[in-house]
Amino acid sequence: MVLISLIAGAAPLLASLTGRVAKVPLVVFEIVLGIVIDPSMLGWVQPTEFIKTLSELGLAMLFFMAGNEIDFAAIKGRPVNRAALAWLISLGAGVAAGVLLTPTPEAGVLVGIALSSTALGTLLPILRDAGETKSPFGRTITAIGTVGEFGPLLAISLFLSGRNLGPSAILLLVFVLIVGLSIWLTGRGKHQSVHRLMTATLHTSGQFAVRLVLLIIAILVALSLIFGLDMLLVAIAAGILWCVLMAGASRHDAEVVEIKLAAVAFGLLVPVFFINTGISFDLAALLADPFILALVPIFLILFLVVRGLPNLLAAPVDATWSDRRATVLFSSTGLPITVAVTAIGRSSGLLPSGIATALIGAGMLSVLLFPFLALDQRRRRPSAVPPDSSRTTA
Repeated sequence: MVLISLIAGAAPLLASLTGRVAKVPLVVFEIVLGIVIDPSMLGWVQPTEFIKTLSELGLAMLFFMAGNEIDFAAIKGRPVNRAALAWLISLGAGVAAGVLLTPTPEAGVLVGIALSSTALGTLLPILRDAGETKSPFGRTITAIGTVGEFGPLLAISLFLSGRNLGPSAILLLVFVLIVGLSIWLTGRGKHQSVHRLMTATLHTSGQFAVRLVLLIIAILVALSLIFGLDMLLVAIAAGILWCVLMAGASRHDAEVVEIKLAAVAFGLLVPVFFINTGISFDLAALLADPFILALVPIFLILFLVVRGLPNLLAAPVDATWSDRRATVLFSSTGLPITVAVTAIGRSSGLLPSGIATALIGAGMLSVLLFPFLALDQRRRRPSAVPPDSSRTTA
């Protein structure tokens, strides 16, 4: 815990120092430093059940915050429609590539789902730090990331939550209906009593808003475990539900609560997930097998080709070529769902461990490289177009 806390504190300092030369996403340092202290290199730490559990909670909070930050009103229409079409193309191309590279069709489907994902939870903090969340470009990436997380999560829930697909599909449908009904009921009320309690405890030890969020996540994750649903889908649904619940709160209170939730998520839990990803990465096994090592750059290129190129369809109509290249790079960034897919594949015996390691390695490289390159492309856009321009896409 001391070493993980040290890395979590050192990563922002390193990101700030390197920011004077090049804008490197914070998660890059968290993952790389985790690899440095893992058993394959310095060997200062060993994976433990406690850290694994804390990491899983961090992953849930990452997807909760992603769901909470999605502005469906801003991405509706062309952005989300084009993003959905691009994802369907990505899924088909990914499964085709996966079947060619893996020994079984089941493994190919798993690889295809991983290749069709986009790390919205990872990209949103990067877009926020770059001041891009409200720009037309930022809304496009948000739409791509939203579909790139919802789509694979639905696919996992339908096809990977056990061999008996009939009950899984029924349970998923029931869950979606329950969440939809909850959001509808939540959106119809003003919830003044809840907001009053939040306001009364904003600056006290009560912290009702933060405790309520943790309760919502705990309940929904427990339901996902009981009924065999995917935890990440549940976490992002919880974030959407919370966003609707907070819609009637005063602007000041909503901003304070958002700051507190961001502090819990990105100050404590989410860094543990990324650091543990580096710690648990089997670098020695990857380097020991030339074939598995060769799969890493192949999968990295496939992220660009399978996931990135189709999203040129979703780029704003007036996007420059720099913006289009940035769109491809951002949409090709995928790690959390890749980790989840490979974990499911290995636990069910459908995905060989070596291929899973190569996929995770490629996902890590996509997080390390693509956002950095995408931000560089955004800096090359004409200076007359500010990052937070309020103009809309057609």
